Amino acid sequence: MTTETLRSAVVRRRAGTFGWTRIRPVLTHLALAAGALVMLYPLIWMVVSSLRPGNEIFREPGLLVRDLEIGNYKVGWNALSEPFTRYLLNSAVVVLGAVLGNLVSCSMAAYAFARLEFTGKKFWFSIMLVTIMLPIHVVIVPQYILFSQAGWINTFLPLVVPKFLATDAFFVFLMVQFIRGIPRELDEAARIDGCGRAGIFLRVILPLMVPALATTTIFTFIWTWNDFFSQLIYLTDPKMYTVPVALRSFVDATASTNWGSMFAMSVVSLVPVFLAFLFGQRFLIKGIATTGIK
Repeated sequence: MTTETLRSAVVRRRAGTFGWTRIRPVLTHLALAAGALVMLYPLIWMVVSSLRPGNEIFREPGLLVRDLEIGNYKVGWNALSEPFTRYLLNSAVVVLGAVLGNLVSCSMAAYAFARLEFTGKKFWFSIMLVTIMLPIHVVIVPQYILFSQAGWINTFLPLVVPKFLATDAFFVFLMVQFIRGIPRELDEAARIDGCGRAGIFLRVILPLMVPALATTTIFTFIWTWNDFFSQLIYLTDPKMYTVPVALRSFVDATASTNWGSMFAMSVVSLVPVFLAFLFGQRFLIKGIATTGIK
């Protein structure tokens, strides 16, 4: 084989490698875009269906709107026994109580597990981790009996009060891992300056836990806002319904369902979740990235 032949083969190989290097990112982005479209299609279809007349919603699976029907939002807002504003406010009350409860109780419990020494610390920490794997369906019956005897059924108390008792072990574990990454030298410096346990927690640990607290806030907001099972169990009065339970009321097994209005109110109910994730995305990523297992 001559030198010219070898040189030509090397040039062709380099050209092929260079061409594949340029094509591969394009193919990767096309595949990601196709996957994103598949995942977003149901959401886009719901938004489009909220703008269609009821008789056209299931007739066409496409995304083209021929007859714009904005009235679905007006009809859906007053379709139930109470204006939809009532259900949004109910959900807001439950969400705010759950967020506040998790921030206060989980941060205190995490500080105790991460910094304090007490009898049975490892045992109770293990029990706390086991509760993460415990599905809610296992404990919902004894909880219902307990809250029923306390007279809390059809109130927001069963949905809010447990949050003030650090019952969300996932957030306790997340904050424990975050606190373990904070140097203990800061605790010692604060103790030299005269701070006690509470002072160290409030003045040193808590200000440094902002990413973990933000992550807890966002996750608690989204999970509580979308929670349907617990709210359906404890809330029976239509005036106390939250958004997920109210949306279920649009589906009537004995009469025709106004799908356009239901989809319209579903779109409205997703707006707070999108806003929470949009404005908290930076803190969410930072909190998760800085809370690894150490």
